[in-house]
Formats: sequence, structure tokens, C-alpha cells
Amino acid sequence: MKNRLLIYIGSSFFLGSAIFICDRLGVLLPRWVRFYVNDFLIIPIVLFVGLKVVQWTRNDLQFKLNLFHILWICALYSLLFEVVLPPMLLRYTSDWVDVILYFASGLVFYGLQQTDKKKEL
Repeated sequence: MKNRLLIYIGSSFFLGSAIFICDRLGVLLPRWVRFYVNDFLIIPIVLFVGLKVVQWTRNDLQFKLNLFHILWICALYSLLFEVVLPPMLLRYTSDWVDVILYFASGLVFYGLQQTDKKKEL
């Protein structure tokens, strides 16, 4: 397995899409799946897309996001979706577990990116 990060992102996108479709079709999933799994999956997907955009714009396929970039994105997501949006939109609720999941998945992304970086060398 040369690129674990790509496999993880593909699986995350597929799983997140399946949960979204089930929700739209009215399929009742366990609460922890409905309320927490996509929060864990979104940060690596966003980071991967951002990474690919930066690699393309810099014309540098070896570029990797550093830990600061990853933690910054996690903090911005936490601020936006757990502080700013809940008072304005009923769809969003503030939940400290989501913040933990954002940062945990950011660290998973960082670890997978580092593993793939070492395998490339």
C-alpha cells in the first residue's frame, strides 16, 4: 500500500456520502453515527483537497501540510461550526465532542501524511 492517505480519504468520502444518503432517505442510523462520524471524517477530506490544491498551485507534489496548518484548520472549523453558526442556524448545535473529533482526525491526517512521506523517500 503505497498511499495510505489516499485510501483513507477515499474510504472517508464513501462512508460520509453513505451516511448523508441514508439520512436523506430516512434510514435510521445509530445516534453516534448520525451525529459524530461525519465530524470525524470531514477534516481529513478538507485537508486532502487543500493539500492537492497547494501542491498543484506550487507545482510541488512533495509539499506536505505541517502540523501548524492542520491544527489551524481544526481550530477554524471548531470556531465556525461550534461557536459562530449554532446561534445563527438551527441546523448546527454546539458540541465539545465535535471539537475533539476535528482535532483527532486532523492528527490522523498528519500521521498518514507523514507515513506516506517516509515511504516516498
